[in-house]
Amino acid sequence: MSENLSIRPVVRSDYEQWLLLWEGYNAFYGRAGESALAQDITHMTWSRFFDAYEPMHALVAENKGRLVGLTHFIFHRTTTAIQPNCYLQDLFINEAARGKGVGEALINGVFEAARRAGTSRVYWLTHETNLKAMRLYDKVAEKSGFVMYRMVI
Repeated sequence: MSENLSIRPVVRSDYEQWLLLWEGYNAFYGRAGESALAQDITHMTWSRFFDAYEPMHALVAENKGRLVGLTHFIFHRTTTAIQPNCYLQDLFINEAARGKGVGEALINGVFEAARRAGTSRVYWLTHETNLKAMRLYDKVAEKSGFVMYRMVI
């Protein structure tokens, strides 16, 4: 697949294909049916990719005119460096394209965007049960050793 694969920023005309991937990503994490994200969240997320004042960005993986993966990332300030950090928030590959280098290509696309932005670090989280993804992550990055805590308020 890699010879026909293109990693590029999302464009407005990608919406319908992006939405299918976005819904697949959310379903993977249990956000479907009654627990699905509200439509206004999806619409706001989409609009942020095209707002120059927003630090949120999206890349898509395209193969033969079809989107097969997406990643969303956010640049933010940190107290431990002058340069911003890059949080790779979402990464999703459609099932037919998994295991074919799409995930790694999207991650490398984020790394390249971060380098161009002068970012000092890219980091991300995954669920502890996402073992297949962690095999890729162990290949392209190092585990930080930090454990995430959260409180929904």
